[in-house]
Amino acid sequence: MIINIKNTIITLVRIACLTICIASVARADGFGPIPMSLKGAPVPEVPGLLDGPDPIIINKNKAIALGKALFWDVNVGSDGISCATCHFHAGADRRTKNQIAPAGRNSTLPKEFSLASDGTPRGPNSKLKKTDFPFFQTSDPMSPTGEPIYVNDDVVSSSGTFGGDYRDVEWFQAKYDECERSTDPVFHAGAKGTRKVEPRNTPTIVNSVFNFRNFWDGRANNIFNGSSPWGDRDPDAGVWVKNSDGSVTKQRLRLINSSLASQAVAPPLDNFEMGCHGRTFADLGRKLLNRKPLEHQRVHWNDSVLGPFAYSTNNNLQKGLNTRYYRLIMDAFNSKYWKHNEVGLFGAPSPASATHDLPYRQIEANFAMFFALAIQMYESTLISDDSPFDQSEVDEHGMPTQLSESAMRGLDVFRDSHCALCHIGPNFTSSAVVTNGILQKINPHAFGNSSFRISTTNVVTYLSLTGGMMFQDTGFSGTGVTPVVNDIGLGGTDPFGNPLSFADQYMQLLAGNKAGVIDPYVADVRACDFDTAIALDRDKPHPLLFTRADGIQKQTQDSADCFNPAGAFIPTVDSAAAELKKAKRKRFLSAAAGTFKIPTLRNIELTGPYMHNGGMATLEEVLEFYIRGGNFEVPPKEFGKVFSLVDLQLSAENREDLLNFLKSLTDDRVRYEKAPFDHPELVVPHGHTGNNVLITTTHALSDNLAADEYFTVPAVGAEGRGINPLHSFERYLQ
Repeated sequence: MIINIKNTIITLVRIACLTICIASVARADGFGPIPMSLKGAPVPEVPGLLDGPDPIIINKNKAIALGKALFWDVNVGSDGISCATCHFHAGADRRTKNQIAPAGRNSTLPKEFSLASDGTPRGPNSKLKKTDFPFFQTSDPMSPTGEPIYVNDDVVSSSGTFGGDYRDVEWFQAKYDECERSTDPVFHAGAKGTRKVEPRNTPTIVNSVFNFRNFWDGRANNIFNGSSPWGDRDPDAGVWVKNSDGSVTKQRLRLINSSLASQAVAPPLDNFEMGCHGRTFADLGRKLLNRKPLEHQRVHWNDSVLGPFAYSTNNNLQKGLNTRYYRLIMDAFNSKYWKHNEVGLFGAPSPASATHDLPYRQIEANFAMFFALAIQMYESTLISDDSPFDQSEVDEHGMPTQLSESAMRGLDVFRDSHCALCHIGPNFTSSAVVTNGILQKINPHAFGNSSFRISTTNVVTYLSLTGGMMFQDTGFSGTGVTPVVNDIGLGGTDPFGNPLSFADQYMQLLAGNKAGVIDPYVADVRACDFDTAIALDRDKPHPLLFTRADGIQKQTQDSADCFNPAGAFIPTVDSAAAELKKAKRKRFLSAAAGTFKIPTLRNIELTGPYMHNGGMATLEEVLEFYIRGGNFEVPPKEFGKVFSLVDLQLSAENREDLLNFLKSLTDDRVRYEKAPFDHPELVVPHGHTGNNVLITTTHALSDNLAADEYFTVPAVGAEGRGINPLHSFERYLQ
């Protein structure tokens, strides 16, 4: 399937890309891939969304406006949390109070907060300080032999909802849902409940349209099914469609390259992020449909998307938009998804709801689809491709010529330090599988040279890692930030018991268990496109690869344009199945446990804290981590990419040059929030009145809850913030 996706796009983008990419294919000196501009890079297409005889979205601009309003609207949350609450700062979150969670997602560690580096107790209402970072400190930060002197198992992430059990919604004006709320056993200060904090750091949503899957563990499926994050995995997913004969049926939906939509439907129902437990998207639709968007928030009169709908005029900012959510949906979406007015087919609120006797309508039952696809349409506009790196002309080898001398030296350091092996392609991440796969055929120099090449065309690859010869999901890596027990990452499962990892599924496919493959892209994996061959066509046994002595066969797919033509062999089903049964082995292993999606480096100076645990506050701390070769030796760690960097350790100039190159990836439109990065006003909860021990004021929602402290992010129009740029995370720390 993924091969077909790429082939349908590649012809369309070849000429456009060639006009803005390097004219010469001569290879520059240096190690491996040459970073390339994002300008003109193909955005993965979504067939059937906007095109074809019966598209889902019939008005693209209205869909984008709907998505932007929904993304920023505090009414979406059960208690005042919007999507933007965790993504208001260069697409990420720079808050410093009520931002700590004990241990990572799915961790078996006790839910106990670590002590600060000075030995003082911390908790959910603690305020982060500069001295709290990094979470792994050694006696010599840049030396691989430094002794650990402080290890913190907490996570810096984003505070969200108070949680509670959902009961009902108000149809007009009221911001908060009716929920039964109580003091959480983990997130509390004294006897008062605080807002819960997510167990993983918040990544930026800028340029996330290029990610094949989203979330750190990839659980936001590439295929959007209309109602949940799980793609084809969810047997109950679907949307209600009005047929030509007037009947209504629930039908499966399969929109490829729609991980952003899959991601969007998760937070509003999550009782850590935005919603009370038990709330449904139909309930959220009932709450929002008759409301004016952003009714509690000022909208700039010159907002690049929402300006035409705003009540605001020049020098007179007003709240809300001059429309209703139901009207935007009807204007944006095909009427077959909302036009049916009869009730009875679509269920009703739970018996605990006061509106249980009012069944859902079709427009409410399909609200998950409207919400998710509108959010995807809006987020797809947030492409940051105008940094100094993108603006620079390039020489005949593809190397930029108009950066500062220091930044250009830093690019050489970036390549020689193997950074470009993971942070590859125009979005500086191998998680951009479709885009990278297309561009690798058009501009192969951007993915390697005679010294080293990287394969980007499979969703799975095969590598020699710390734990042995392992299958790894493309776009994911284990760098040893934390032990696997802290957060299993991609090694997790979905609610149906299936592995999140494509690599785990591919191993089952080779072993003959076709029922173990739930994502269609896995069947397209070609062994000849692995970075390292899994099998050798020879008689002599090999300790790490399969040979004829074990039992091998040719791959079932064609071998055209293989990355490694000699690698077109796989173990036989019997050989693979026998290998899987071995308790101790050094080949045919999965690297999923402890691996995480590789983030983009674009705008990296603005998107701290860093890593999946948020345990590093500055880019300098990130460099120290890589210079010493990581924190922990975990099985999926790539020793060819994460190793002691002596040249950087010994040269302050090299470190400064590398930092200057990374800062050349910042787009000033993001820094100054110019269109398309402008936005409505947002009131952001930022901890609670009091400290980590004593809460001084009670929340209006419940006597059990702590009152919020807030700061306001002002509405910004298309021209941006003027002379007041966004700053790096460390600037907001005490």
